[in-house]
Amino acid sequence: MIRNPFISKFEHILRLLMVHYSSGRFPLYIVTEHPKSGGSWFSQILGDYLDVPFPRNQIPPLNSCIMHGHYGYAPRINNPFVIVRDGRDVMISWYYHCFFINDRYNERLVQRMRQALPFSNYDNIEKNLPDFMRYHFEKCKPLGFHWGAFVDNWYGKVPYLVLYERMLADPYAEVSMAIKKVLNVEVNEEKLAGAISKFSFEKLSGRHQGEEKKSSFLRKGIAGDWKNHFSWESKTIFHKYAGDKLVLLGYEPDDSWVLQDRPSCMTNGIKIASEIE
Repeated sequence: MIRNPFISKFEHILRLLMVHYSSGRFPLYIVTEHPKSGGSWFSQILGDYLDVPFPRNQIPPLNSCIMHGHYGYAPRINNPFVIVRDGRDVMISWYYHCFFINDRYNERLVQRMRQALPFSNYDNIEKNLPDFMRYHFEKCKPLGFHWGAFVDNWYGKVPYLVLYERMLADPYAEVSMAIKKVLNVEVNEEKLAGAISKFSFEKLSGRHQGEEKKSSFLRKGIAGDWKNHFSWESKTIFHKYAGDKLVLLGYEPDDSWVLQDRPSCMTNGIKIASEIE
């Protein structure tokens, strides 16, 4: 199903106006992420817990609700929940969303991306990923920004960054901390636990985490999947454009992850910077 482009455009403009100029009036609860970082999952839990609607892929009501999107920082935005995920995993999930039709109205995106990057075999992710990442980081399409820029845009400007990996490990602790820090309120433990249970990966997808379904927006629901797809070239490309953000966010202690499993033809004396320039 392809959504009407005029309705989609109107919805996008209305959301931007509400987020930037009305977030403190209703109030609105802003959830922003780079796509495929867990923002929809977080929004569902938050909406259920706060008893406000989450108008997903539809025109939002002009009252208190969850406003989920891919918004950049602006000081006038109130109550922003910023969701971040390891950018290497984001690249894998974003690749799937860009090139394979799923159940979340991405047909038009798939058409555009397959025209922009006409790979001979879209299933060969390891081969295609380097060119996809170059396109993502250099042209910033189709979003207008890349993962590293999103991190830079929000880092240090909100009271709490929600990490997708912490949500996977302990969703109650992570969502609870986010609510306390962003909204400055205490949490009803029983109510939050109920919301988290209601929107678990298993209940939403009908599968266990790690069981892949390529045609589903909820494809796999795990952390670390990048290790199954990143070649040496993919590692060096990601490091060139956003490796410092992995260290900034605590995903890696330093750059040594790039050197792991490098080809034997690479000499030990070559520095990372030389390998990726």
